[in-house]
Amino acid sequence: QVQLVESGGGLAQAGGSLRLSCAASGRALSDLVMGWFRQAPGREREFVAFRSWKGGNIYYADSLKGRFTISRDIAKGAVYLQMNSLKPEDTAVYYCAAGTIVVDPTKPEEYDYWGQGTQVTVSS
Repeated sequence: QVQLVESGGGLAQAGGSLRLSCAASGRALSDLVMGWFRQAPGREREFVAFRSWKGGNIYYADSLKGRFTISRDIAKGAVYLQMNSLKPEDTAVYYCAAGTIVVDPTKPEEYDYWGQGTQVTVSS
């Protein structure tokens, strides 16, 4: 089992920045793939970014490249999502996810564990 706890959400103005954190605990993390997803009201859960826990594989949704950065701190067991140049359309609940065997990291169903989500609201 893996427990994921997100934090760092809140209210930001358009053009501003937020950094989300995901604290991971439980089983060994080294073989996990970590992902960030978001879900706006009335919309499906949307892929944001992923990275392998111990390797260098990193991938972003095309529409978010250059504004969002995923990173991790192995010692702290944490994954981060730095969000810059925020736009009102970035408003959503952001979820951290972890998976063991992930073929397509852009698909939510590939992940085994999910956090409770953190709300991000961007005002214009």
